[in-house]
Amino acid sequence: MAYHRTKRKFGRKKNQRLALMKSLAYSLTLKEKIKTTEAKAKSLRPYIEKLVTLRKKDNQAMHRLLEARVGTRAAKKIATELSPRYKKRAGGYTRITKMARRASDGAKQAIIEFV
Repeated sequence: MAYHRTKRKFGRKKNQRLALMKSLAYSLTLKEKIKTTEAKAKSLRPYIEKLVTLRKKDNQAMHRLLEARVGTRAAKKIATELSPRYKKRAGGYTRITKMARRASDGAKQAIIEFV
């Protein structure tokens, strides 16, 4: 039985969802703080935290896997700045702060940032 296997689909097909997560992770990595919808922030959190944890293992295979998931510039920043910053931390690298709803369509907004 597939309990607890529901993921947000955002009205997109699988390849579009993966591209969305890759794009959000890229932006979050480079800027270290982005404003997005609450649902996207909640879906992005485990995605980006797994990438930072993955890079804690300092070898070439993990770096190549990271490059495939977020791109070269973001992978380099995770390897040089973010992973060493959280070397002793067991998890929980990001924080989601809820904001007021968006005026145009009433969507719930949130800020996701690295701690």
